[in-house]
Amino acid sequence: MEVVVYNSEGAKTSQKVKLSDDIFGIEPNDHAIYLDVKRYLAAQRQGTHKSKQRNEVSGSTRKLKRQKGTGGARAGSIKSPTIVGGGTVFGPQPRSYDMDVNKKVKRLARKSALTYKAKEDGIVVIDSIKMDSPKTQNFLKVLENLKVNDKKTLFVLSGHDQNVYLSSRNLAGHKVTTAENLNTYDILNCKNIIFVKDAVQIIETQLNK
Repeated sequence: MEVVVYNSEGAKTSQKVKLSDDIFGIEPNDHAIYLDVKRYLAAQRQGTHKSKQRNEVSGSTRKLKRQKGTGGARAGSIKSPTIVGGGTVFGPQPRSYDMDVNKKVKRLARKSALTYKAKEDGIVVIDSIKMDSPKTQNFLKVLENLKVNDKKTLFVLSGHDQNVYLSSRNLAGHKVTTAENLNTYDILNCKNIIFVKDAVQIIETQLNK
């Protein structure tokens, strides 16, 4: 499919970009998307949760009461999980939630997500974006020119641009990333994807490996 290239003022240019059917026109695989999104969200978890077990609780080691003759259950330690202030049984421990997903599955998931966006007419291509200094109003003006300022957007650059990144950082619902860091979750978590023209070629090269 072909899409018209816009400039940062929101006007159509004479250029057109052909989006590869191998990337933007495949038969979507929902299960691949599920696996890749699950992997991404799992990787965002810190996994630093921790509770103390009985060997980590501070307390005396003396026997609380004599073994027999009290009419109650035997008690040998104040650190027991059955006593208030004692250790926790099977409590959470630090761990990594990272999941392994095959590279081919991750590529298929991104292709499927991009295909859904193409079918929804959620892809916009602009020729370039240049900012001399970080200024949120300038970035917002570009979004207004493209008529996507009131929608959740993902701005995909061909390479890292510090001024563009800093200009977008304070805007809720708008995210800037690079073609190399594009992931399935970000694609699905927006209404419109705005590609800088050069980024399309990088993504097609990356996903056709």
